[in-house]
Order: sequence, then structure tokens, then C-alpha cells
Amino acid sequence: MPVPPLLALRGIRKRFGAVEALADVELEIRAGEIVALMGDNGAGKSTLVKVIAGVSPADEGVVRWEGRTVRVRRPHEAHALGIATVFQDLALCDNLDVVGNLFLGRELRRAGLLDEVEMERRTRDLLGSLAIHVPDLRARVATLSGGQRQTVAISRSLVGEPRLLLLDEPTAALGVQQTSRFLDLVEMLRDRGVGVLLISQNMGDIKAVADRVAVLHLGRNNGFFDVSTASQEQIISSITGVTSPPGATRRTAHARRGER
Repeated sequence: MPVPPLLALRGIRKRFGAVEALADVELEIRAGEIVALMGDNGAGKSTLVKVIAGVSPADEGVVRWEGRTVRVRRPHEAHALGIATVFQDLALCDNLDVVGNLFLGRELRRAGLLDEVEMERRTRDLLGSLAIHVPDLRARVATLSGGQRQTVAISRSLVGEPRLLLLDEPTAALGVQQTSRFLDLVEMLRDRGVGVLLISQNMGDIKAVADRVAVLHLGRNNGFFDVSTASQEQIISSITGVTSPPGATRRTAHARRGER
């Protein structure tokens, strides 16, 4: 019997007043797979991430986690499933140090006091396991480079050992060298069995690490591509709405039949 996807979305709809931001969207992500979510500005990419993360739940549709239907109406429900999100603004506290950011809201205590020693040890162990080098764990995040801030944000999301990581435009503010290191980290997470949804408009990044590409256009699915076989022109045509690959429709219908 085939193993069900880690996450499967079926018929997801999201409205903001009269605007339909997502319409009948479907998506699958498997453990140990990097799926890139692409689309032009306003395509619905960030809205879909917020739906999965429980920040802005869907109005209609089904969310399945490892084959069972679940409700994700609040961020803590997504966290309980094992879903972690790094939003584009990173949401770091600049006035706190690296350790403080990693354990913000889930501080370790001993005898009623903050266990700074244990939190620093766990931070060092986590960063070491990810081959991340931050010179001073007690440095305020405001003093770190863009690449270091990004790795701190990702490390914070990994404290709870998530099974699915959502990354919203993670390399938008990074330089070439920082981006390369970041993509190495994403590949390392995939090799450890973590599912990754990577939102990006950088085709180079997508070709470097993604296994599959899902394209949204005006809030709707407009193609699913295998990165190893699809051309850059095919993906771009789907992003701009020039083409709507019939193969994507057939795959969607097949997926629906398989879930019944």
C-alpha cells in the first residue's frame, strides 16, 4: 500500500471579502521532498502558506496529514502536527540574542528560573548539527548579517523538530554566497526526511534544490512540474499564465480518484 503524502490539500478556497485569493487549490508534499511554490505577485503563494500554517485558515477544502483529515484553524494546531513556518519578515526580536530568539515563548526553566546554560547548550548543539556557524550565541540578533539572521530564523523553527518546513521567500534579501549556504542547509533538511515547501521566484534556487514545482496563477493551480525534466520555459509560461498544462489537470483528477 503506497505511503500517503505528509501533507495533502484538496479544494482549498480562501476569500477576503469579494476577492477570492485561492480557488480549488491542491498540493501534495512528501517527507524528504522539496516542493517549490511559484507564481507571479498576487498569485496566492503567501496566502496558501498562511492557510497551511493556521494563520489564515481556509474557507473551504480538505487538509490531510499522513492520510487523515485534520483541522488547522490556529498556528498551535499546525505546530502540534509538526509544521513550522519561516515567514519572509523572519519575525525575529532584534533586541534579544541568538539563544533568546530560539527559545522565545518556550523558555526552559529550572527551579523556577530560566535555565540559560541548558538553552545555550541546546542552541549550540542544534546549530552544530546543521553546520551553522554563529560566532557569538549571545550577540544581539540586530548585529547579525542577513544570512546569519536567516539561519537563526530557520534554527528557531527547528527547535521542535518539525516534519514540514514552510519557507516564504527565504533568499530574497541574501547575497550569492549566503544563498548558497542557505540552499545547502535546505538540502540537508531534506536528506533528514523533512518535507519542505519553498516559496521563491528565483529560478536558479528552484533548479538547484527543488524536486517538484507547483505553480499558482491568479489563485489557482496552473501546473505541476518535475524539476529534473521540465524546462525553465515551461515553468515560466505557467507562471505568467501563457500556458495551462493539461497534464496538471490529469494529475489532479488522478490524485482525487486515489483519495476517494
